[in-house]
Amino acid sequence: MNFFEQTGKVAIGSRLRMLTDKVTEDGAQIYKLYNIDMQPKWFPVFYSLAQGEEKTITELARDIGHSHPSVSKIISEMLKKGYVKESKDKTDGRRNLVSLSKKGVEISKEIEDQLIDVNAAVEEISAQSQNKLWEAIGEWEFLLEQKSLLRRVMEKKKERDSLKVQIVDYKPEYQEAFRALNVEWISHYFTMEESDYKALDNPQGYILDRGGYILLALYEGEPLGVCALIKMDDGEYNFELAKMAVSPKAQGKNVGFLLAGAVVEKAKSLGAAKIYLESNTILKPAINLYHKLGFQKVAGKPTPYTRCNIQMELVL
Repeated sequence: MNFFEQTGKVAIGSRLRMLTDKVTEDGAQIYKLYNIDMQPKWFPVFYSLAQGEEKTITELARDIGHSHPSVSKIISEMLKKGYVKESKDKTDGRRNLVSLSKKGVEISKEIEDQLIDVNAAVEEISAQSQNKLWEAIGEWEFLLEQKSLLRRVMEKKKERDSLKVQIVDYKPEYQEAFRALNVEWISHYFTMEESDYKALDNPQGYILDRGGYILLALYEGEPLGVCALIKMDDGEYNFELAKMAVSPKAQGKNVGFLLAGAVVEKAKSLGAAKIYLESNTILKPAINLYHKLGFQKVAGKPTPYTRCNIQMELVL
C-alpha cells in the first residue's frame, strides 16, 4: 500500500516536500534545457529584481516571503555568478541596494521564452487535473496565515484533552489536593496570607458549611484544578469565585476554562444574580479567562488580600 494512503493527511508536510523536490529537480533540468546557468531557488529573488527596481535584502525578503538570512545567502551566490550588483543608497549610506548586473539583465531576457513554456506546461497540468493545485495553494496560504497549522493542532489537542477532564463536587478526601494546589499556585506568584489559610485549612467550615461549594477538575482521575464558590451576604453579590488553582501539569488541557465554566453554571443553578472575584493583573491568562466568561472590572470593595489589584463581577 502507498505510504501516503496509509498515513493519510498527517504526512502532508512530507508529501509536499516530495512534490517540491520533484518540481525543483525538474526546474534545474529546465534551466539546462534553455542553456541558462541558474538555480531554481534563485528565481524569486531574480524575478523580483528583474522588475527593474533596486531593493535592499530586507525589502526582497518581504516581497518574496523568505527569511532575511535566506535571501542574503542567495544574493551572495548570485554575486559570485555576476548576476547582481550592490551599491550604497545615495540617500542613506548605511543601506546596501541590490540590482541586476548587466549580465543579470541579459539573463532576464534569455529566460523569457523559458517562462512562457513553463507557464504553458503548468496550465496544461491544471487543465488535465480535477483539483486545481494553484488555487488550492492560495487558499491554504490564506487559511494558514489566519491560523497556523500549529495553532490548529494545539486547539485539537486541547479539545481531545478536554474529554478526559471530569468536574466533580468536593469530598473530604480531596482536602489535601484543594490545599496543595492553592498553596502551589499562590506561592508561585505571591505570598500566602492569613485569609488563605482560613479557607484552605478548613474548607468545610469556612466555605461549605456557610453555603458555599467547591468543585474539582480531575484529569484521568487526578485532581489538577480546584475552584470555590464562597457565599456572600453583602446585599450585592451572591457568591465569590475564589481559590481557583490549576496545576502546571494541566497546561494546555483546557482545565481552567472547564472548571471556571462549571462554577459559573453552579452559581446559575443556585439562582445567583451576580458573582464577584478578586485577582491580580499579572495573572494575564486568568484575567483573559474571566473576560472570556463575561466578567467585567469593578472597584471599591474592601479586600483582605494585599495581592488583589483588580476586582471583577459577572452578572448572570
